[in-house]
Amino acid sequence: MSHIVEVRTEARDPEAVAAACRRLALPEPVHGETELFSGPVEGLLVRLPGWRYPLACDTATGELRYDNYDGAWGDPAQLGLFLQAYAVEKAKIEARRGGRLAIEQTLPDGSIRLTIAMGG
Repeated sequence: MSHIVEVRTEARDPEAVAAACRRLALPEPVHGETELFSGPVEGLLVRLPGWRYPLACDTATGELRYDNYDGAWGDPAQLGLFLQAYAVEKAKIEARRGGRLAIEQTLPDGSIRLTIAMGG
């Protein structure tokens, strides 16, 4: 039986943030403080390709802080790719923790189908 799920992604899991970075061949995230145009922020810092400022993931709240100046300082598509990678990696981590098998398939439009085997 198949189910459709709507997901609001929050970056709360440092392991999944790191896995998403590896998946996208980004530098390993580091915890620290950085200066955005609007001021200082702290969190797990992710360097997205072509972005002037890093993405700061507050894993305590799940909040993502960034400044791409409406696309002028970084392509929003890069954020979308990171969020997709984070969601897939987090789901795979949780599936493994539950003793489940996660089967991943990349679709022609770039979306990812993740099937979790629920029983055997």
